[in-house]
Amino acid sequence: MQSLRQFDLNLLVIFDALITECHVTRAAEKVFLSQPAVSHALKRLRDVLDDPLLVKTDSGMQPTPRARALLPGVQQALKLIDQSLAPPPEFDPATSRRRFVIATSDYFEELLYPAFLADVQQRAPHVEFEIELISEAVLRKGLENGDVDLVVGLEADVEIPAILVRDPWITEELVCLVAISNTAIGNSLSLDDFVRLPQIGLSHIGAGNPEGVDQWLARQGLGRRLLSRNLNYMAAARAVALTDAVLTLPRQMAALFCTLLPVRLVEAPPGMPKPEMTLVQHPLYTRDGAIRWLRTQLQAFGHTA
Repeated sequence: MQSLRQFDLNLLVIFDALITECHVTRAAEKVFLSQPAVSHALKRLRDVLDDPLLVKTDSGMQPTPRARALLPGVQQALKLIDQSLAPPPEFDPATSRRRFVIATSDYFEELLYPAFLADVQQRAPHVEFEIELISEAVLRKGLENGDVDLVVGLEADVEIPAILVRDPWITEELVCLVAISNTAIGNSLSLDDFVRLPQIGLSHIGAGNPEGVDQWLARQGLGRRLLSRNLNYMAAARAVALTDAVLTLPRQMAALFCTLLPVRLVEAPPGMPKPEMTLVQHPLYTRDGAIRWLRTQLQAFGHTA
């Protein structure tokens, strides 16, 4: 007999039909082939297995002992292949206990995530989430390894590995935040005032487009003096509340801090770039039903945020 590598596995389907039906024409109808094609397949099977397989008798075609012995194993193999090739079950948010890992900045975690979680919980009561910080390791390996399902809120101008899939999500307007006690600043800042005043910056990837602000200034031959670079918005906003520094951040985040801290919103200089935030995932998992569902939820939420 030929090795499995040389054996045409399509013959197994025809073998099953032939031995089950014990009739070439009925077997052909069962596998949607012509009668000559099935007769030719039977000849090939006889040659490969070195056995007549079906023999004419007074009561019609009958399988040989060799054919009867092979049939259960062939049927089991075909069933296993069929099960293996079947599409995965649809993701059901109502019953799933999937645990999603999202890498994001505190823009999403502090501002949007609480409302997003409350909204999703109504449709997916058993789904769990874990939040971690966007990092180079996440972009290089975490998404590929499946340790992270999605990166949420990464600015469009942040360079990522070319293989990753990136989709638009939210575009935000940048404004400035100053202490309420800082009466030297009015309700808006000119570009000259902006570069003159001390600044609080943000240092991690995906945080309010800090690099975008610096690049915007650099294109005009300008720079800003950073009093401090902080890891998250809350720490930066608290620093602003106690100093004469300015923090540049998305408008919705600034409005939130105005309700929590002794700070107020100031309009940024005209022409300040608007960070375009994106969703990022690895192409290995674009057909994952659960991640596709999560992306859909985030996209819909982004349109209402």
